[in-house]
Amino acid sequence: MRVVFLGAPGVGKGTQADRIAAQYRLAKISTGDLLREAVRARTLLGLEAKSYMDQGKLVPDAVVIGLVREKLADPSCAAGFVLDGFPRTAPQAEDLGTVLMSKAMALDRVVNFQVPREDVVRRLSGRRSCLKCQATFHVGFAKPKADGICDRCGELLVQRSDDQREAIETRLKVYDEQTASLVRYYDERQLLSSLDASGSVDEVFQHLSRVLTPYQMR
Repeated sequence: MRVVFLGAPGVGKGTQADRIAAQYRLAKISTGDLLREAVRARTLLGLEAKSYMDQGKLVPDAVVIGLVREKLADPSCAAGFVLDGFPRTAPQAEDLGTVLMSKAMALDRVVNFQVPREDVVRRLSGRRSCLKCQATFHVGFAKPKADGICDRCGELLVQRSDDQREAIETRLKVYDEQTASLVRYYDERQLLSSLDASGSVDEVFQHLSRVLTPYQMR
């Protein structure tokens, strides 16, 4: 199974990508993770990406596409994958299609996660992250056992710069202007399924599983 998850920041794509990857034994490809790894390693691409990420802006296509292309060549993707956070623009979608075609692959489904805007702001502004192990928590929905301390590794939790309200508003504006057109792009290619992602994690997962089951059984 080869699927793409679309949706504004904070709609829960990453959480559901983790669960779907485990359920169907797929490789999870998160451009957010790939970019943060590059930033931590202080590679040239990572340093370039950081200036955009800190402002809540999209990282240039050339940086993201290079990282994704390398990941798709990994043997772990041969049996299937779920792409979380890529593509984000129509040109990226076209480039992804070209890369997949060169590998005799094609997407099975594109799922568009939909959540009311105010809920997205509340979700993101309350998120806290561990810079060491990348675990995430929420001040309202998924609190750590000890306030401000990561359950996994014991390091301090922080609010990422792109999870602050001003950056969130910028991210959502960028999404509306540049990324929402992907819904139309994939709908025209009859690959799109829209999903109400405003329920609980378990409820959304159940609905998502029903959408994807036909492709797992093909």
